Amino acid sequence: MADEMVRLAQRFINTTYGNGATLGISKLNENGQTGWTVMYALTRALQYEMGISSLSDSFGPATLAAIGEKYGKLDETTIPSANFCRIIQSALYCKGYDGGDIDGTYNSRVKAAVAKLHENMGLSTVYPGSSLWPKGVKGLFNMDAYVTVNGGSDTIRSIQQWLNGRYVLRKDYYVIPCDGHHSRDVAKSMLLAVQYEIGMADGVANGAFGPGTQAGLKEHTLSTGSSGVWVQLFTAAMVLNKRPVSFSSSYTSSLAGSVSTFQSFMKLAVNGQADFRTWSSLLVSYGDQTRQGEACDGVTKVTPARAQALKAAGYKYIGRYLYNPSTTDLPEKEIQPGELATIKEYGLRCFPIYQTWARSVDYYSPEQGFADCRNAAFKAEEHGFKQDSRIYFAVDYDAVNDEVTSHILPYFKKIKEEMAQLGNPYKIGVYGPRNACSRVSAEGYADASFVSDMSSGFSGNLGYAMPENWAYDQIVTKVVGSGDGRIEIDNNIASGRDTAQGDFHTAPAQKLDIGIHPSYLLALLTDVEEYMESIGRPGSTGYVYSRQECFETIMSYDAMITSAARRYRMRKALIQTSAFWEFCHYSYKDVVEDAGVVLYHTGSIPDWGKDLPGVSRLVDSSTGVAKVSGRTCILSRNNSTSAGRLEGTILDSTDEGDRWAMWQKVNQDNVFNLSTVPHLHMWAADGKAGDHAETPIRLPDLDYTDTETFEILRRYQGFGGEAESDAQLRMPLYAIFEKYNRIVRES
Repeated sequence: MADEMVRLAQRFINTTYGNGATLGISKLNENGQTGWTVMYALTRALQYEMGISSLSDSFGPATLAAIGEKYGKLDETTIPSANFCRIIQSALYCKGYDGGDIDGTYNSRVKAAVAKLHENMGLSTVYPGSSLWPKGVKGLFNMDAYVTVNGGSDTIRSIQQWLNGRYVLRKDYYVIPCDGHHSRDVAKSMLLAVQYEIGMADGVANGAFGPGTQAGLKEHTLSTGSSGVWVQLFTAAMVLNKRPVSFSSSYTSSLAGSVSTFQSFMKLAVNGQADFRTWSSLLVSYGDQTRQGEACDGVTKVTPARAQALKAAGYKYIGRYLYNPSTTDLPEKEIQPGELATIKEYGLRCFPIYQTWARSVDYYSPEQGFADCRNAAFKAEEHGFKQDSRIYFAVDYDAVNDEVTSHILPYFKKIKEEMAQLGNPYKIGVYGPRNACSRVSAEGYADASFVSDMSSGFSGNLGYAMPENWAYDQIVTKVVGSGDGRIEIDNNIASGRDTAQGDFHTAPAQKLDIGIHPSYLLALLTDVEEYMESIGRPGSTGYVYSRQECFETIMSYDAMITSAARRYRMRKALIQTSAFWEFCHYSYKDVVEDAGVVLYHTGSIPDWGKDLPGVSRLVDSSTGVAKVSGRTCILSRNNSTSAGRLEGTILDSTDEGDRWAMWQKVNQDNVFNLSTVPHLHMWAADGKAGDHAETPIRLPDLDYTDTETFEILRRYQGFGGEAESDAQLRMPLYAIFEKYNRIVRES
């Protein structure tokens, strides 16, 4: 919204300083809207009026010192010129205060505005009256707010005002915003406050969490009954970390309870006291770096000697990278052959990380999210990570909040969408600064965070609370072991939300299938069409879709089918053949039966079935792309869940509610329907428990023989002469799909 007085301030700059030329800037847009461009112009104008020769956007030490040296303070007795006063009046308007008529007079309205500014800053006691002191001027010439904005917390604002009022006269302390929001400036000011209370002199206190600060904090453990400024600092730190406590000078039993909750959340010793480790976790992202973590991550291969060293050092969870695009840089960054077997052998567990570059904002886009999701899933399958392992996608740079909005969130949104298109083979985690982790998770794009807290200077860590869903907290780089067992790692605290993976698929002896290349689709369709035509399938009329429509539908889910085949170490042709055959044979009789299922469970025929003849109540039907019934879906997925191949809840195939719920999913969700096919094949190989009993055979594998392939195709349809006959007809179809899959994977 435009403000007429801000517009006049912009016009004043333009008319007084040659449309900005005198100040070394472009002409201001007279739109009545404040912003950094306007504040920079006013800062330069102030410097110009003070005779500073080198003008800058920054209200830095030289500008601050010049005000103190030249004027001491600014008021009606010291303002050097009318234009100087107009600059102050303009800045007041840009901050939302009444600066008078921008007439160059430090009048009663200006004085009242200055007094109100000091009150909002928390400086009324320190700077009584209506004079502007140097640090107040510095606070005036920026975009900080001194009133609660954008849903800010009144409690946080009171902390900000308290910090300003107590410490503004210290040399290196400057006025911080009083807007009700935690921030980088507030976090640094808290550290300065701690250092001042420890007794550090000006010039020594620097806002860094160094040895002197740590030693001082160790002397200030607080507990129930403590009181005074140290309790105020501690409760302020708790509030700023989003803990539900009051800003107070008394350490109550209620506060002790909240401290215990925070300690439990951060995996600290729970004692309800403000001890050193609790202070550390509140004041800096990495906390006490001497803590021994149970998790670590690194770019070095875990050999038997290193695994033994890691286990001896107390580590349980190892983060390793799925992929390294470079063949020379960090040659062991990607998981190496045999490494996961070593991790398993030594009783360790592994969580996969996906990162190629990811070190600047221009890396992130929906297109990159699409590519990274596919590559990460395929590499996870290749390395042997089982269904529902969680992959942590990296944000390995200091992503500021605007970049999270513009780039990081769209990137993760696409990852989530593409993972769903792949059949949700893996869970999604996010690695990065606190703010990025929290915001990605809040959008539902990740369900766990691996927090890069070691980078304490990141703006995405400073001023942000720990993500609620943190799984791993990266706090320091260290070396473990010696000799052959020596390995450099990042030491991570584990929350227990993600216990990583301790069992893996064995490395495949043969190449896994990959996605079909578009250049082969026409030839593949031609071969499939000619074969189906030659056997007259599906024959006559009564079928819903043409063979080409069925083929195009199946191939549109090629990435998902490829992912499932890789994950379960079977040939994708096995899935393609069963799905395509069933879809081709989806008839109007099947549609009538589907309508009957809806009628049975809801009491009414669906709109799409009202004109169909012969609709009658039916508890279940074979439906969807691959003609899967609710009952067989439950039985096959139960089988995989029991075998540890799939995470989920065991359902009752005889319960009508469970069957109806599953029927709806296979009827309406093509990805779910097609992702059930490999489970149907594995269930068939295991003997089809709960159905017509079959003799168990070897699970589908990359080296399946024709005899085994035939048996699985037959069992998909059922048993008896018709199933045997149709399986014979499907074998050449399998060979056609496999021919093109083999060409692509071996090229």
